[in-house]
Amino acid sequence: MKHSQSSIAILGIGTAVPPHLVDQADTARRLVDALSDKPDSARWGRRIFKQCGVQSRYTCEPNLLAEAAECRYLPSASPETAPSTAERMGIYKRESVPLGLHAARQALADGKVDAAEITHLITVSCTGQFLPGMDAAIIHQLGLTPTITRIPLNFLGCAAGLKAIGLSRQIVSNDSNAIVLVVCVELCTLHIQPSGDKESLFAASFFGDGASACVIGAGKPHHRPIFELGEERSVLLPECAEEMVWEVGNHGFDLYLSPHIPKLIGEFIPAEVKQLCGDEMLDLWAIHPGGKGIIDILQNKFELTDEQTSHSLGVLRDYGNVSSATILFVLNAMRSHLQETASERAGGIALAFGPGLTAEMIKIAYVPAVLTGDQEQMADEAYV
Repeated sequence: MKHSQSSIAILGIGTAVPPHLVDQADTARRLVDALSDKPDSARWGRRIFKQCGVQSRYTCEPNLLAEAAECRYLPSASPETAPSTAERMGIYKRESVPLGLHAARQALADGKVDAAEITHLITVSCTGQFLPGMDAAIIHQLGLTPTITRIPLNFLGCAAGLKAIGLSRQIVSNDSNAIVLVVCVELCTLHIQPSGDKESLFAASFFGDGASACVIGAGKPHHRPIFELGEERSVLLPECAEEMVWEVGNHGFDLYLSPHIPKLIGEFIPAEVKQLCGDEMLDLWAIHPGGKGIIDILQNKFELTDEQTSHSLGVLRDYGNVSSATILFVLNAMRSHLQETASERAGGIALAFGPGLTAEMIKIAYVPAVLTGDQEQMADEAYV
């Protein structure tokens, strides 16, 4: 079967993490030490750190590896010694650009795309801001054309990475010569709060730092393997605005995640997937691991196998939730597995969720290779 060589696809993917590994068991131990005067909070924290599905993640802030008495982010810290928002943003400004550049260079090399070919740059982040922004720094240091179209997507939460992929598809569908570079950088651990309340402990239990990037354009013979992109769908779920809240505070950003989020996603998302995909067979499920509960309820609702959710759970286990950057970690892990198992073409869907509650979804199709004309003729002759 021949497939269109002008299909819109993710041509290359890159990921990057900062150098400091956060071991979940060790972090739980230090957290309990920090909560020695609050035994109920310590017990709750120990339980949620054990049950959230994370074994390791990464941080750009070495102080988060310090023992409780020296760590300015753990509950033993006083408000006077906890890092201010300005200090956290200073770390973000210093650490975000090198991490984004690393992921971007990987994506360009993976897609065999020269930096000079990029026509649009979409930068994504909800964990820090500065001006001139990360987009300007990436253009200068990556050697992109100064007349490139820049689209920053800021403060949109975990769903923004997939939103950027869908927006890139729309750009290329309107201009087949366009090639879009998406760069997502999230330094979530900078916003861990020195508090013993349940909301802060839950948020501290599974977020990690990292960057991801991808190149999106028209598929060509030398681009392989790739994920072709189909229709996308974006929906703001009704009466869910207070279920996920992310606000700027004096000591970083304050996050509230309702315990009802998995239930609400399980209630509303099946109908939305049906609207997008109808009765299509969906073999591939790239689910943003916003939490183990989200993956579990979608696995139950769609009767997915453990293999179908393994990439999302594996990313959650090894990296935590890296907000907008995470979906490309999942797609990269999925592609590696499909390559290793010599998979044939397979279709599916990518899903991500964010404040609002917002759901982003897009059809995907794994294509192991795009044959050239000569290769197609050879294959046809062999078949005959």
